[in-house]
Amino acid sequence: METVPNSTPSVETAVTTPRPPLRQRGYGREILETIILIGAIYALVNLATVRFIVEGPSMQPTFFTGQVLMISRVNYLFGTPQRGQIIVFNAPGQPPDEPPYIKRVIGLPGETVEIRDTKVYIDGKELNEPYINEPCEAGRCPNHTWQLGADDYFFMGDNRNHSSDSRSFGIVKRERVIGEALVRYWPPQNWGIVGTSRYPDNPFVQ
Repeated sequence: METVPNSTPSVETAVTTPRPPLRQRGYGREILETIILIGAIYALVNLATVRFIVEGPSMQPTFFTGQVLMISRVNYLFGTPQRGQIIVFNAPGQPPDEPPYIKRVIGLPGETVEIRDTKVYIDGKELNEPYINEPCEAGRCPNHTWQLGADDYFFMGDNRNHSSDSRSFGIVKRERVIGEALVRYWPPQNWGIVGTSRYPDNPFVQ
């Protein structure tokens, strides 16, 4: 007796592990890349800038206590401080645990800075200072002259009657400058670009 071959084809089954949907895997990678990018940006911002909280009245009316500024560390890598800019620095002889100062650039390297009759003169020319609300008292601005060297700067607060600045601690070397004030970002209603902050195009009285 002949055996009739089974005409029904054999069916092979394979057990496969289901793959996660491609869309889900793509989302996970995008989230990771976004986190890495945010971290890199945060690190770069921290390297290039520093946050500074204003304390005290020395820069009124330009800045007030509690305002928060963004200070650029890199602006002076390719340039030098200019008159009228507002900068953060460490004063000569300042203890390392004390916070830095914030003042306005008044005198530049090689210049002669003179206070005469409570007014500021640069190389004999009276400085035009519209950012000052009240004149300096004679006791706070005694007559004096400073000759700046090739790497020296002279800084003063806008509130002359309530500021400790180059009148008391003297000229400041370039190496002690931390950076330039760029942005005031807190509180939000006071947000703004600092720049040279109301400094005139021609800094001298005509």
